[in-house]
Amino acid sequence: MTGTPLTLYNSLTRTPEPFVPIDPRVVRIYTCGPTVYNYQHIGNMRAFLFADTLGRVIRWKGWPTKHVINITDVGHLTSDADAGDDKMEKAAAAQAKSIWEIAAHYTAAFKDDVARLNIEPPAEWTVATDHIPQMIDFAKTIEKDCYLIEGGLYFDTSKVPHYGALARATTDLDESRGESRIDPVSGKRNAADFAIWRRSPPGEQRQMEWDSPWGKGAPGWHLECSVMSLQHLGHPFDIHTGGIDHREIHHPNEIAQNQAFCSCEDTGARIWMHNNFLVDRGGKMSKSTGAFLRLQTLVDAGFHPLAYRLMCLQAHYRSELEFTWENLAAAFTRLKRLVIALDALRARDDGTLKGDAEPYLARLEEAVADDLNTPRALTVLDELIADKKLSPTVRIGAIGDFDAVLGLRLATLTRAEMRLRPVDATIDAATIETRIAERKQARIDKDFAASDAIRDSLAAAGVEVMDGDALGWDWKLGES
Repeated sequence: MTGTPLTLYNSLTRTPEPFVPIDPRVVRIYTCGPTVYNYQHIGNMRAFLFADTLGRVIRWKGWPTKHVINITDVGHLTSDADAGDDKMEKAAAAQAKSIWEIAAHYTAAFKDDVARLNIEPPAEWTVATDHIPQMIDFAKTIEKDCYLIEGGLYFDTSKVPHYGALARATTDLDESRGESRIDPVSGKRNAADFAIWRRSPPGEQRQMEWDSPWGKGAPGWHLECSVMSLQHLGHPFDIHTGGIDHREIHHPNEIAQNQAFCSCEDTGARIWMHNNFLVDRGGKMSKSTGAFLRLQTLVDAGFHPLAYRLMCLQAHYRSELEFTWENLAAAFTRLKRLVIALDALRARDDGTLKGDAEPYLARLEEAVADDLNTPRALTVLDELIADKKLSPTVRIGAIGDFDAVLGLRLATLTRAEMRLRPVDATIDAATIETRIAERKQARIDKDFAASDAIRDSLAAAGVEVMDGDALGWDWKLGES
């Protein structure tokens, strides 16, 4: 697609900007990935859904992409700055396992969630511990802008121009906000200075530590992303994405390192993009308390993973999104209705080409080209499905374009896949299928009292059955 120019909001400049690739042969994107010390909560996964939507839109617009997501298995402390224990070391000690076992388990769990949400895998997964020599070399290059204290090698933020511009640009707050999140470290020259290389404490042996010119230790968390993004994507690259929580410390520190490395004011990426928080009624989702919602929690409650994807798409990525079970249930109902509607269209598809879907595709492009406005794109999709002036063949073809962008698997998702049995349901899967078949026969026989009774009994057992006059589409859609 080449019609409406793509506009993206750049957190660095606080403005929407026309997107022009550095190299139109491949758009290079880096996404800050997970620290694999625990399962990712659904708030974490919103960031990867956003990055996936960005990549889908860019590819749909006709540009190939090279997307890199890192796996942090060392260096990330229990705060976003330089305080506390390494998250991986702490998790390994708590679970009486090696860090390598912890990293392997939670990396696999994360990639499983990625697949279940229909997030397209990146061109490369980069792992922090695979890049230790490169990190040491990078640190040597920027050592002129660093100083050594007892805790290790620290970056002097006064050495780079406009340090923290990203945080100030996106929060409109003074520098003290960013500094207030950074615990004091003895010997630091400036409150915002941060660790490039952290020395292991005297007499303490860590599971992950390496020799370096600054002593045995481990890289700082911020160093990892600079090294992996520039090594795998070059300098500069097109877009860097992450959650809004990275704007005040992690990404400004990446930018500072990048500027020191190239001895220029280039920030590494041309555009910096951030998705907003997913919040529950108690505030921002967090793993710090040990109590959080993960994707498997939603599945155990009987929700298909793509219901969560749809819930996220119903809000703009830069808007705060509140999680409630009611919101998730509404998204699941909408997803079921889309699948039922597609089934009905396929049943009526006789290959007739009647009508023109191009106006709908133009509106889709206008929506997603406007800083990834997926809520508007979903509205256009509903209108397309309901437009009887277009034959089923034409609508089905156009829906394929929508799904290329939205990633809801509408071409392959079935009703049976969405009949998930909650873990606390008092009925087994075989019985569910038998009862649904009995209900279908009752409706064919016009025994609606029996049909309703079966539906109610299934609902009482924790299984929702939905019939199909969906979103005002008035053809007979059939039963679940």
